[in-house]
Amino acid sequence: MATTVHLAQRPEADELLGRSPLAVLTGMLLDQQIPMEWAFTGPYTIAQRLKAEDLDAHEIAAYDPERFAALLSEKPAVHRYPGSMAKRVQQLCAFLVEHYDGDAAAVWRDAATGKDLLKRLNELPGFGRQKAQIFLALLGKQFGVRPEGWREAAGAYGEDGSHRSVADITGPESLAKVRAYKQEQKKTGKR
Repeated sequence: MATTVHLAQRPEADELLGRSPLAVLTGMLLDQQIPMEWAFTGPYTIAQRLKAEDLDAHEIAAYDPERFAALLSEKPAVHRYPGSMAKRVQQLCAFLVEHYDGDAAAVWRDAATGKDLLKRLNELPGFGRQKAQIFLALLGKQFGVRPEGWREAAGAYGEDGSHRSVADITGPESLAKVRAYKQEQKKTGKR
């Protein structure tokens, strides 16, 4: 069942994110050193350039690395660092193929606890602890993936009513609150 999200702030990109586990996972991977909306529009851009309705982990993992990097580098580029991010997206897809038969949702579908899900997310290429906690909070808050203890495993990102991360973006107003929070964190030197 599709979920309504407003992460990319573009209806067609958000529609893909809401129905495609691999797309939202890829968006989270891309969410570094660029504006969040740009990162979460990335999966839609990749799908368009592959002339596909959705992203396919098997197809992306098997794609020629130079051609895939060129695909992400086309104007407008999918990321500020399209070559290195193309490699990371392919590594993520290869991991999903090897460990989850290419099914991104299998990462969280049968996780028994939040702690177990956090461990699985931490194992994904390109996902450190903070990114894993943010994604866990996103799954819980917006996608209804709530294994026992998910809020605790997500740390501060799982707090109800917070505006710390992409997990809390439900529209332009909450996006502004998250941006304000991040600016305040930069000013005080916290992360």
